[in-house]
Amino acid sequence: MSWNDPDKEDTTIYKVVVNHEEQYSIWPEYKENPLGWKDVGKVGPKAECLAHIKEVWTDMRPLSLRKKMEEMAKNPPPPPPPPDPNRPREKSLVDRLCEGEHPVEAGLRPEKTVKLFKEAIDRNYVHVKFTATKGGTELGVRLDRDVCDFSKADFENATGSVHVEGGLTLDYVKVRCVADIDLKTLEGTGHLVKVEETA
Repeated sequence: MSWNDPDKEDTTIYKVVVNHEEQYSIWPEYKENPLGWKDVGKVGPKAECLAHIKEVWTDMRPLSLRKKMEEMAKNPPPPPPPPDPNRPREKSLVDRLCEGEHPVEAGLRPEKTVKLFKEAIDRNYVHVKFTATKGGTELGVRLDRDVCDFSKADFENATGSVHVEGGLTLDYVKVRCVADIDLKTLEGTGHLVKVEETA
């Protein structure tokens, strides 16, 4: 008869053990307790030990969670204040970038060079980074060649400036990005213009 015979009665004597989270388990009595578990003083056949656990372990939540939930019940967090009707609503990123001029730079990787910027312009797709927003907002702009102006640019000598314009969608709003970028620093100013969709 093999040791794994399911019909063989489990004659091992077990002990009931508990951990620091007050979670219960059973463990063969002759074995040393696993790390972090201690005896609760109940020893006996498996069925008896399991019955004991069923009786004492009525709340399955770990102790730390129970404590946290009790704490929350005693000290519920204050409800958020109702919106103040007089307080101006936080402007969206699009609205903020549509107002006035903002510092921008050419968003280029792996390095910021006029050569890479010129290649991006030749592909009609440049990255313009608004550096004053939280974390910096980098926009991929599909250039609209008809309104861009490269006449003041000297790409060879990295002098002069370019005027770029193009469309994109930011936060589900269709906008145009308008920027003037100095080739010497690859920085400049820019802003967005909302595109009114004609249905």
